[in-house]
Amino acid sequence: MGKELFGTDGIRGVAGDYPLDPATVYAFGVALGHDITQGRSSPEVLIGADTRESGPWIAELVAGGLESCGARVRYAGVITTPGVAYLTRTGEFQAGVMISASHNPYRDNGIKVFGHSGFKLPDAEEHAIEREIFKLAQESRPVCPRPVSVDVTLDRQYLEFLVSSVSVRFDGMKLAVDCGNGASYKLAPELFCRLGAEVLTVCAEPDGRNINLNCGALHLERLREAVLASHADFGVAFDGDADRAIFVARSGKIVDGDAVLLTSARALKAAGRLPGHTVVSTVMANLGLEKAFERDGIRMVRTPVGDKYVLEEMERLGARLGGEQSGHVIFREYATTGDGLLTALRLFEVARMAGVGLDELTADLTVYPQRLVNVRVREKKGLTELPAVAAEIRRVEEAFGGAGRVLVRFSGTEPLARVMVEGPNLEQVESFCASIAEVIRREMGA
Repeated sequence: MGKELFGTDGIRGVAGDYPLDPATVYAFGVALGHDITQGRSSPEVLIGADTRESGPWIAELVAGGLESCGARVRYAGVITTPGVAYLTRTGEFQAGVMISASHNPYRDNGIKVFGHSGFKLPDAEEHAIEREIFKLAQESRPVCPRPVSVDVTLDRQYLEFLVSSVSVRFDGMKLAVDCGNGASYKLAPELFCRLGAEVLTVCAEPDGRNINLNCGALHLERLREAVLASHADFGVAFDGDADRAIFVARSGKIVDGDAVLLTSARALKAAGRLPGHTVVSTVMANLGLEKAFERDGIRMVRTPVGDKYVLEEMERLGARLGGEQSGHVIFREYATTGDGLLTALRLFEVARMAGVGLDELTADLTVYPQRLVNVRVREKKGLTELPAVAAEIRRVEEAFGGAGRVLVRFSGTEPLARVMVEGPNLEQVESFCASIAEVIRREMGA
C-alpha cells in the first residue's frame, strides 16, 4: 500500500486489481467525498466514463463512496474526458470524475479528477486524497456501491458548447472519423453532421472490449484507408476518452499534434490572438516544429510529458495554445484540458477559412526522424544510479554534436523506460535509439 496511486494522469491500472479493486475504488470515493464536503452541504459531483465494460461498476463504487459522505452524484454515462471537464467547470459541480484509461486496452481503466475550475487536481490535493485512501484501507470498512442512472441532458450541454464555438459551417466537407470505439462514438458523428459535413464513421460500435483495438489515435491504418478510398477531405481519429486527436490529410499524410500546433499557432498569431507569440509543448515535440516556429517568430516553451504540465506552464505564461505531439492540444480560450473534438473543430475551421487542405497547411513542416522505444523495466531507478546507461546517452549526444536530441524518461502509468532519439539522419537515429534501449534492457529490464 506504500505505492503512490496517482500517476501523471490520475489513478490507472487493470480493472479489478489494485489500485482499481473494489475496496480501493470505494475508498477513493469516500476520500474524495471527505475532501469536497469540508464546509459544504451536499456538494454535487459529476461522473462520466468511456466505453470499457468496467466503467459502470467503477462508477457505482465511486458514487457509493461519495454519497456515504453526503455528496450527491450525477452520472453522464459515456462521455469524453474534456466533456467532464467542461461540465464540471460550467455547472454546479464541486468535482468531476472521469473513468477512463485513455488509449490503453479495455482491461485497463483509470480515474481522473477535476476540480470545480475544470482543472485536474493539484499534486498536493491528490496526495491528501491518497493518504486518506491508505488510512481508510486500514479500517476495512464495508464496500457499498450505489446504482447510477444516466442523465441524458449532460452530454447535450457539451455538444451545444462545441457547436457554438465554430464560426463557419462545414457544408460540402467530407470527413472520415475514427472514434476508436470509445467515448466519442456518438458525439463526434453528430457534431460534424450538425455542422453540415458529410461523415464517414469507422470504429463507432463499442462492445466494452474493443476500445482502442487496432483503431483510434494510436492505430491510423483503417482511418488512412478510409480517407484514401472515399476521397475524404480530412480524416480524424480519437483515442478512447477523446482528449486527443490525430489527423489524416487527403493525400494520406499523417498530421500529428506538432503539425496541429504549427497550423493553429499561425492562425492565432495572424488573428492577434496568440499572447506573447508563445506556444507551450513538451520535450517530445519534434525539432522540426521548433525550427518552423523560429522562422515564424513564435516562441516554443517545452515542459515534461503530460498535458497537466503543459497546462500549468500555459497558465504561468498566459499562453492560449499548448499541446503534445501525441494529439493532446489545449485551446485555453475554450477549455482547460486537451479536447480532441475541439481540436478537430479548430483545425477544420482554419482549413475552411484558408480554402486549403491539411497537405497545404503543413507542407513546410520538416519532420526530423524520431524513434521511440519502450523498454519494460523491473523498477524505475534514476539514470544517475546506472552509470552504463548514462555513459551510453553521453556517447550518443556527443556523436550528434548538437544536431540531434536524446530523451530517456519513465512512463508515469506503466513500468516502462521510454527512449526517444531524434536527428537529421534516420539510420543514425535508429542505431542510437537501439543502442540506448539495449543498455537499459541489460541493466534494468524486466
